[in-house]
Amino acid sequence: MSVQVENLENNMAKLTVTVDADQVEKALNTAYNRQKNRISIPGFRKGKVPRNMIEKMYGAEVFYEDAADILVRQSELDIVSQPDIEVVQIEKGKEFIFTATVALKPEVTLGKYNGITVTKIDCSVSDEEVENEIKNQLSTNARTVVVDRAAENGDTVKIDFAGSIDGVAFEGGTSENYSLELGSHSFIDTFEDQLVGKKAGDEVDVNVTFPEDYQAEDLAGKPALFKVKIHEVTAKEVPELDDEYVQDISEFDTVDAYKEDVKKNIADRKEAQARRTKEEEAIAKIVDKSKMDIPDAMIDTQVNSMINEYANSMRQSGLSFEQYLQFTGMTVEKFREQVRPDALDRIKSSLVLEQIAKEESIEVSDEDVDARIAEIAEQYGMPAENLQKNIPASERKEMKKEIAMQKALEFVMDNVKERAKAKKKAEKEEAAE
Repeated sequence: MSVQVENLENNMAKLTVTVDADQVEKALNTAYNRQKNRISIPGFRKGKVPRNMIEKMYGAEVFYEDAADILVRQSELDIVSQPDIEVVQIEKGKEFIFTATVALKPEVTLGKYNGITVTKIDCSVSDEEVENEIKNQLSTNARTVVVDRAAENGDTVKIDFAGSIDGVAFEGGTSENYSLELGSHSFIDTFEDQLVGKKAGDEVDVNVTFPEDYQAEDLAGKPALFKVKIHEVTAKEVPELDDEYVQDISEFDTVDAYKEDVKKNIADRKEAQARRTKEEEAIAKIVDKSKMDIPDAMIDTQVNSMINEYANSMRQSGLSFEQYLQFTGMTVEKFREQVRPDALDRIKSSLVLEQIAKEESIEVSDEDVDARIAEIAEQYGMPAENLQKNIPASERKEMKKEIAMQKALEFVMDNVKERAKAKKKAEKEEAAE
């Protein structure tokens, strides 16, 4: 394979790639193996459709773009975007010639990174914080009981409701046996407030006005009437904090021992959050004093990766990305625009940490990678040997890079200086760094 590189502006490059027929065939086979589980043809199970059958149905070029992407990644270049492929010559048995416009990893000129000043964070725990934490835990362990009294904020009411505007029902405005916690502000305007003081069996006319920026444009800014029937009022019965309760829900025998453990857990959380906050502050300062020219295509690739992360996270909670967009009234374009600044921050942080790792000659051994794989295997409750076998070389390479960045971050944090934010002298010194 031969690659001619034409450097363009802003760390972009145009590659002209010429590949001999044998190498093309290998890349096409790799592309087929990547895609076969997503291709469905009647009469064949997914993943079992022969390559020649797919090429016959969809054309011989069906795998060429993916094969071109694979071939581009095999070059010595540090490519940080999806290649924009344009085929020049494509004919079975002949050389495959194509161009690929790509973003190349930008060079980074680091600013000061050793001895960065970060804000000192107080991680002490007050008695009030301990009491509030215990109150929350008591509330979590509360029993729910039906009460024969007027509803109060914090109670949950089971209701039927039917909404209308000018006497006409609207879509999504009707429900039965809906559980609503009063004071949760999960319903619009003063809906919940108008149910406070009402009892089971009451029928209530609730008048509200939809917000001007409500996602359903046909309802935005309009007054509505909801006919509400209250079926049931339930309240939380909070347990009493005593030795018996403590013995029932924890490993401790007394309230005092339990409180000490709660205090320790709060302190651990505060220290972990303080560490993250100081890491972010330190990296932001290094980025601010460093120079790098980030190509737009690199940012676009990071945005795509973040969208995939969001989509996967939502799927695990039973919501598709499309449903999320619908519920929030957001378009894909708006979502991309919203995450773009975060994508840029991620790129800059990664680049400076990679450069610090280089300049400090930070090395990552195979044992470091094996240890990381063992951690992941433990999280998923599987033998590390099984995971080792299934991780390709490219994934191990990515792990090495991530571990090097983590070690670089540890180097930075081991050498930070902490100062109280209120001191003006410290602020002047920070500005001068």
